[in-house]
Amino acid sequence: MTRLGALVRNPWAGGIFVLASLVLAILALWWRGPDWHTVYHAFDFVSWRWVVVGVLLNLLSVLFRTWSWSLTIDQAMSPPLPRFRQVLSAFGVGLLGNAVLPARAGELARVAVLRRHLPHGKGTSATLLGTVFAHRLFDLFPIALLVAYVAATAKLPHWAVTGVVIVGLVGLGLLALAVLSARRAHGVAPHGQRTVRRLLAMARQGLAVLRAPGAAFAAICCQIVGWTLQLLAVWVVTKAFDLDVPLPAAALVLVLMNIATVFPLWPGNVGLLQAAVALPLVQYGVPYGTGFAFGLVLQAIEMSVGVGVGLVMLAREGLSLAALQRMEDEEETSAEDAIDELADEEPLLEAERAFVTQGRSRR
Repeated sequence: MTRLGALVRNPWAGGIFVLASLVLAILALWWRGPDWHTVYHAFDFVSWRWVVVGVLLNLLSVLFRTWSWSLTIDQAMSPPLPRFRQVLSAFGVGLLGNAVLPARAGELARVAVLRRHLPHGKGTSATLLGTVFAHRLFDLFPIALLVAYVAATAKLPHWAVTGVVIVGLVGLGLLALAVLSARRAHGVAPHGQRTVRRLLAMARQGLAVLRAPGAAFAAICCQIVGWTLQLLAVWVVTKAFDLDVPLPAAALVLVLMNIATVFPLWPGNVGLLQAAVALPLVQYGVPYGTGFAFGLVLQAIEMSVGVGVGLVMLAREGLSLAALQRMEDEEETSAEDAIDELADEEPLLEAERAFVTQGRSRR
């Protein structure tokens, strides 16, 4: 486990993996790519003011999603609570981390950044990780509404149906597990408990919003508004390309974009994402090359917002990309140490339970 983690964090290994992934992506685009002449000329008549509107809508989406996470944190942490601008700063750095670091490491990065503004104590990171998990679970509700809207007004490709079913089942399972874990958590574990038990209790405390219906409803509503703004951003960009497609087509594109990025096969899944967007738009009379160019702009908008906001917030925190990488590594190492400690401690706990059970049976 430790050797594997060291290999993953090795810059040479990471560089080789990224380079190999890029080569595979370029070969795939060259072999099965679109008519690049059509893609190039699709930009001739783009109305860039609509693209700017799409960027602004994505920025508003970031604000509402940050508000959702802030509501989640307020239910899990004891005073002093972080201010909204601090949560926004951490969330923005997390967007940057997800864009430039592998395996969605931005989630660990936003925990590390926000922890700098909170009183340090054993389990603070575990609690914040719990809030990140709960915040991600709240995405299930707008996704479910979006998929239902698409199913009623458009046609999902067969491969997308399979992806939606898999993601939905996994999400429902995680939601059920989170609700059960939240019910088992009743405040912060006392300091006298074992270290691992206390860390687990603090992680469950991060799910405290699931025991507060009002706060959970408000957080879910913020997520729904954030996703709605993203949907409007996609629809606005269709106006920029003058695609003349209805809102259900934009909703279909948003669903397929998220399915195409669930499993990062290479950086950004560039090419795969554009193909997932362009193919279903053919049924709306959009040429494949034009749809591919449309997908490139959509991904560029998302990346520009994530990287742009992240860099601004990183500068506001007085950090560099190298420092961000170190902080992410520290959070990952702490998590691995807790898992290793739990693995070492579990046989002792089982022995204690067996000893107590045996003593009771003798009585």
